[in-house]
Amino acid sequence: MNLYHRNFLTLRDYSPEEITYLLDLASNLKEKKKQGIRGHLLDGKNIVIIFEKTSTRTRCSFEIGAYDEGANVTYLTNSQMGKKESIEDTAKVLGRFYDGIAFRGFSQQTVQTLADFSGVPVWNGLTDLYHPTQILADMLTIRENFGELKGKKLVFVGDARNNMGNSLMIGCAKLGMHFVALAPEALFPSEELTSEMKKIAQRTGGSVLLTSDIAEAVEGADVIYTDVWVSMGEEDKTEERIKLLKDFQVNEKMIQLTHNPDVIFLHCLPSFHDLNTKVSQDIYQKYGLKEMEVTDQVFRASYSKVFDEAENRMHAIKAIMVATLVNDDNLIK
Repeated sequence: MNLYHRNFLTLRDYSPEEITYLLDLASNLKEKKKQGIRGHLLDGKNIVIIFEKTSTRTRCSFEIGAYDEGANVTYLTNSQMGKKESIEDTAKVLGRFYDGIAFRGFSQQTVQTLADFSGVPVWNGLTDLYHPTQILADMLTIRENFGELKGKKLVFVGDARNNMGNSLMIGCAKLGMHFVALAPEALFPSEELTSEMKKIAQRTGGSVLLTSDIAEAVEGADVIYTDVWVSMGEEDKTEERIKLLKDFQVNEKMIQLTHNPDVIFLHCLPSFHDLNTKVSQDIYQKYGLKEMEVTDQVFRASYSKVFDEAENRMHAIKAIMVATLVNDDNLIK
């Protein structure tokens, strides 16, 4: 399979076979790294990463993934893009300098414009609508734990209309998994996206369910997944989200309701599971919550695979860069 010169903006643009290929490539590159085999697939390539939102895993994944395969990286923090220069003009300039562009920010239209006008592959490191690199890492982690993806049941708990809820629904539908959004109805994903994914799931053997019933949602779940209740840029909605989601905290009782001794817990991070950050301390002072979307007990449990998942961000992102920058039908060797 050859994905050369493709953008990676949303998994809506990728077939089940293409997504599986990227997972296989990520597994292959991960194994080589663990064996100490230094790659040269991106020798001579130059990559620029542009971030409007703060980042730990995404930035480190792009930089390490690129360096591992021989590429050079520019972390661009003070550009004129969207200020004194249009996004279109910036895209045209960067496309003359670089072989690939990573963007992490707010608007999906920004990353789309970069892709429309740069002439080089553009990768979405997160927007308000989608987080496709995270989903590849998630699917890689699930496959490592269960050996397969098809037929597995994943329950996303929380704000299901955010980028993670949208993207997990897409990934599950494309790969024949059973996706459940467990959320208050006000935070269900859009009807348009849900309808599209239900049709895809019918073809792949998966399913899509939106529900506010905790027991119905988690019964038989293989994966319980959550994210922060308040996404970046929506901090003014903190009180509103707490009221809506306080009954949807992932805790040991919810885990037990799965009746699956092999269930795993995932979280894209960062997580407010204790009082070890300034933000969580501020929330505690204002709202009296020591834990938010997940309890510390669940976060630190043996079935929690959040740090395996975090590591897999780098392997997944490396695979995306390699697949879209190298014109080779046989990258998995």
